[in-house]
Amino acid sequence: MRLIFQDNTTFEGESFGADVNVAGEVVFATGMTGYVEAFTDPSFAGQIVVLTYPLIGNYGVPDKSTWESEKMQIAGLVVSEYSSHYSHHDALSSLSEWCKASGVSAIQGVDTRAITKMLREKGSTLGQLIHSGEAGVFSDPNTENLVAKVSPKEVKTYGNGPIRIIFVDCGAKENIVRSLVRPETTIVRVPWDYDYSKEEYHALMLSNGPGDPQKCGPAVEQIKKAMAAGKPILGVCLGNQLLSLAAGATTYKLPYGHRGQNVPCTDVETGRCYITSQNHGFAVDEATLPSDWKPWFKNANDGSNEGIKHASKPWRSVQFHPEASPGPTDTSWIFDQFLNDLIANKI
Repeated sequence: MRLIFQDNTTFEGESFGADVNVAGEVVFATGMTGYVEAFTDPSFAGQIVVLTYPLIGNYGVPDKSTWESEKMQIAGLVVSEYSSHYSHHDALSSLSEWCKASGVSAIQGVDTRAITKMLREKGSTLGQLIHSGEAGVFSDPNTENLVAKVSPKEVKTYGNGPIRIIFVDCGAKENIVRSLVRPETTIVRVPWDYDYSKEEYHALMLSNGPGDPQKCGPAVEQIKKAMAAGKPILGVCLGNQLLSLAAGATTYKLPYGHRGQNVPCTDVETGRCYITSQNHGFAVDEATLPSDWKPWFKNANDGSNEGIKHASKPWRSVQFHPEASPGPTDTSWIFDQFLNDLIANKI
């Protein structure tokens, strides 16, 4: 089996997934654990994921209670060494069995350090996992509206509390819902392009999701309506980019993105640094933020934007994942702050 890049750089290894050829954007992720949660994160749609941690699969795959969506979302998987023998009291199957059942191509026995170094130097690039035959078309998933593919088609409601929150699902991780459900809340989960402008609601929550935020024009227009109505807004990951676009800022593609559970981010107001979970390939251009907006967090590694807030309105967002899954829960207070403000204002 082969991993082939657009410049014809080739790595040969052994298959442990589905017997299919697949094309996508090759990216790397730095987490040591949490592959079940990561692989079910819709933000990975269209991507062939290279894991930098060398040993993968040793704790198998548990039931769906820890999954972040209903299925595996990655296009393909690349690891240095796959552990065929797994051991965990919650495991129901091996990672290989899960990949095969999910139709996901996977390769092991390749030099993931060399691949990661190449991606860091050249940026995320297009590639293919070839099980048999010759390479096909190197398709770029970022030219598609990936959000439209992973967003739900129907509205779903959680809870029956007095505070009604519209949750725009652009490819949301399930732990965002778990973080928002309280006795005081009713969470109304809607598709990415849903018109909620005529709904009765108290606050807006914008989810994570895959791909280029500029493909999400209908979502941005709905956010503008919520801002015009003065609704409190909190965004996460793609939600940070969508809120920025609605505010009038622009976004750009990062060279190789931020993916992993060990990314340091600094609160620009307090100077405190947090270790965060991340999965994104685009970022907000701070220089284009209007004067009444300001940065909230910055990436401690490259200085890119990791959050914004309005100077006077209850609008804010973060680029990282406060809900973790996988990753540290150091920033879970962001959800608490959002909900406590709503409760305190007796909305």
